[in-house]
Order: sequence, then C-alpha cells, then structure tokens
Amino acid sequence: MKNRRKATAATLFALIFTMRPMFAQYKPALPGYHYEFPRDYFNHPDYQTEWWYYTGNLQSDDGHKFGFELTFFRTGVSRDRERRAPWDLRDLYSAHFAISDLQERRFVHSERSNRSGPGIAGADAAQQKVWNGNWSAMWVSGREQLNAVAANLAIHLSLQPQKPPVVHGENGISQKSAGAGRASHYFSETRLQAAGELEIASAKYRVTGLAWMDHEFFTEQLAEDQAGWDWLSVQLDDHTELMLFHIRKKDGSIDPYSAGTFVDAQGLSRHLSVNDFQLEPAAEHWSSPASGAKYPVHWRIRVPSLGIVLEAATPLPSQEFAGNSRLAPTYWEGAVMLSGSKDSAALRGAGYLEMTGYDRPVQLR
Repeated sequence: MKNRRKATAATLFALIFTMRPMFAQYKPALPGYHYEFPRDYFNHPDYQTEWWYYTGNLQSDDGHKFGFELTFFRTGVSRDRERRAPWDLRDLYSAHFAISDLQERRFVHSERSNRSGPGIAGADAAQQKVWNGNWSAMWVSGREQLNAVAANLAIHLSLQPQKPPVVHGENGISQKSAGAGRASHYFSETRLQAAGELEIASAKYRVTGLAWMDHEFFTEQLAEDQAGWDWLSVQLDDHTELMLFHIRKKDGSIDPYSAGTFVDAQGLSRHLSVNDFQLEPAAEHWSSPASGAKYPVHWRIRVPSLGIVLEAATPLPSQEFAGNSRLAPTYWEGAVMLSGSKDSAALRGAGYLEMTGYDRPVQLR
C-alpha cells in the first residue's frame, strides 16, 4: 500500500508539471494587478499555477540548527464551470515537506498529491487556510500556523509577521521571459518570527527562528530557451532581506529577466534588475547520486549600489528533493548561511537556496 501511495503521488505531481491544458482557460499575469490582503494569501483559480512556499532556519534551545521547507502547489486542469461534484477534477494539489538537520547532516523529505475532493486539499479564504491532507498553513489572529506530519518528521510552527508583505517585480508582475503574460504575480513575507516544535527520526525539539513565505500565481512563465533558475532568500542580522533569482538559458547564459528585491529594516522594498546584482557560483559543487545533477552549493553575492558583499554556503550539501518519477521535477532546496559585509561593516545572516534544471530543463507549462 505504501508503494502504491508513493506511485500515485509521483504520477499526480508529474501530471502537474507536464500536462498542457489550454492556456485560454486561464488568465495571464499582466501589469496593473492590484494586491489586496488578506485576500491574496489564498486561492486564485483563474490562474493555472499557484504555490505557497514556506522555508526557514530554526534553532533549538541547545543550539541544534535546522532548516525546513513546507510547500503547497495548485495546478489547474479545467475551468469547466459545469464541474461541480466533489470528485470532479478541476485542480491538482501537491505538497512537499522537508527538514534539514544541519548538525547531524541529514535531509529528510516527503511529498503528497491529491485532487480537492470533499475537502481533501484546497486553499480557501473563508477557512483562512491552505492545506493538503493534514499538512496545512492557517491564518489565525494575525499569525500563521504551520502543521505537517509524515513518517519520521513533523513540524508545528507559529509564525508572526515582522513586516508587511512585499510585492516583487514592477507594476504588479514579476516578468520571467519576453512576451505579455510570461510573468507571475509574486509577493513574500520576508521576516516571519517562528516558534514551535519539530520532530525528526523520533527526536523532538523546541525551536525558534525566522521563516520566509513566497506566494506566486500565474499561467505561463518560462520560455522554450530557458532551462531553470537559481533563487535565494536572505535574512540578514541588520533586519534587512534580499531575494535574488537567476533564470538560466539552455545555452548557459543568464536571462535578462532575472531580478531581485531588497527590503530595508522598515519594510520598504526596492526592485533590483539583472544589472543591479551579481549571483555567481563558486567552485564548490555537490553531485547527486539520485539524479546525477551537479549543484553549485557555494555562491557569491554582490549588490554594489547597496554596498553588499556576501558568500552563501551550506553545512549540508545533500538537500536535493528528488521526485519519485523521472517526469516529476527534481530540485535542490536547502538552508544556507551567509557572511560578508555591508559598506565594509561585517554582516551575517541565513537563508534558503533553490536550484532547478540541473538534471534536465524545467518544463513548467
């Protein structure tokens, strides 16, 4: 039965990333979108693809350090208004959950996929909740509650926003490639104070730290000549944050639609174009025995206009989320530590790094 459940999850998640429903059923992400909160925390069924990404760096009372990822995906299959029965397939929901034990150097992850059915999975403003089975993010009295339980790992966190949501890109969109609609509506909560508990390999820990939430919704992003991306979220000790992403082309060059955002200590954001920063891999790489991908796990970051010079490295190179199917995407997502300077003053921080398309080009369409 366990193998059958794993096969079903892999098959559904493969469908999410390889099916090509008619884009005409869904809205493109276009300039001028007006964000409203709390409305935009939840479901946007007029767009084909949507995801909620929670990542963070946590520490127990005795100094044991962890990273975590809890991610919810929704992909539209049909916008047929006549499909109203509970088991009608209009959307597929997938979720990923991982804990990185940085001290014991182990990475444990789990995944699941479902149709919405009679309340099995969904994202609903009336319930103030995004969920897949018993994995959920729920908004309660100004806080976000994360809960997930799987074999050999669990997490229960309360997240308190320290800053208002930050909208990325310009004029309401984060453009990812040339052409109208090849973009997403994208915002983040860049500094969430986290407290709660986690469990890994039957050991339980009380933890505190910082988390980050990304929410994107769109219908089409990547172009045919794009292979994948490198994305980095950074929470610095001076209470500023940085988000940077590079989109890599299949010829090895960096796409000019790569971009980023700097958030100051008061929560004010500044858009960064591809020419405003450098995000460059250093010599250190990790080769995956599961996928064969070779990931750069040490990065150098420069934002000259802000006087920022940083290096990002990880104590745990093996943080790859390998799908159970060759059709499903494989990617590296893990905790990183940062050190460097701002205007020549020493600066440290922590963050999360995501790398896709290193085993094969991503087909997010």
